[in-house]
Amino acid sequence: MTLPKLLLFLTLPLYILDQITKFWTIGRFSDPPPGYFSTMDPPLVVVEGFFQLTRVHNQGVAFGFGNGTSWAPVVFLVVPLIALTLITVFWKKGVFSHPLSKIAVALLLCGIFGNLTDRLVQGFLLEAYKDASFWERLSKGYVVDFLDVTIPVVNYRWPAFNVADSCICIAATLLFIGGLREEAAKKNV
Repeated sequence: MTLPKLLLFLTLPLYILDQITKFWTIGRFSDPPPGYFSTMDPPLVVVEGFFQLTRVHNQGVAFGFGNGTSWAPVVFLVVPLIALTLITVFWKKGVFSHPLSKIAVALLLCGIFGNLTDRLVQGFLLEAYKDASFWERLSKGYVVDFLDVTIPVVNYRWPAFNVADSCICIAATLLFIGGLREEAAKKNV
């Protein structure tokens, strides 16, 4: 499948789903107080003891690494741009030749664009910073995380995530599997 078709039929619908669910979340739950990363509203329980919806602001990366630091908003605005550049270069060089790798790229693009959109937009929507300068509001950008899962067997509450994060994780898995399959195919030739 070509990249334009993947973008149209996979990346774009998932990006739209990601943004709709995030804007629903910020409409459903109140802003966290300044200095906090989670809403004070009670979560919306979907499956008792397993799955609920909440609102978490993530200025960092996976598991909230970098939350509350001065460097995270800048670094995590630049990293996606570097990733997009590398994906473009590798695509043009034919690195993503396996069908699973191509699907992974489409999912990865959804994740990158979804979370980058948040970082560029969400800081401007925070009521507490409505009178702040452009740069301060940009620095308050964050990724909206809202899917909250508890793993019942070990009673572990997984850090909140979103559709874009899910796409990135699935993409990483597909890239790994695609790479293994390509290596196996080369050995069989």
